[in-house]
Amino acid sequence: MFSSSKNRDERPTPSPANGRGRGMFSVIGPDMVVTGDVRATADLHNDGSIEGDLQCGNLVQGADSRIVGGVTADTARIAGSIEGSVRVKHLVVERSARIVGDVDYEDITIENGGHVDGRLKRIVGEAAATGPRAVPDAALAAQEQAA
Repeated sequence: MFSSSKNRDERPTPSPANGRGRGMFSVIGPDMVVTGDVRATADLHNDGSIEGDLQCGNLVQGADSRIVGGVTADTARIAGSIEGSVRVKHLVVERSARIVGDVDYEDITIENGGHVDGRLKRIVGEAAATGPRAVPDAALAAQEQAA
């Protein structure tokens, strides 16, 4: 009666040793607001609001979520809004997405209706996910050249 294996959960448990076990992911729910930088060694699913820079392996952003800050990831599927720079190797911008900021990518797919208001720049190789970086102000660059 109690020894039946039908009711037993036989899924493998992820190895927490290095934080990158297969199947591990973190979730920021729709009722959550995170203020400050977020770093996740695992995959991240964001349905809430993040006010700060975000760095993770793989990002899935829900349609009603919001990020105000830089985003750095290996892969990202964006459906919500981002106000800040995006630096992702493999990027999918879904039809409900709105990105206001520069986007550095290795490969990109923008679905019909997806919005990107900023500079798109294709990058190659290891430079893809090294982190957000400041974009120099054109006036400042002109002053430096004049000096």
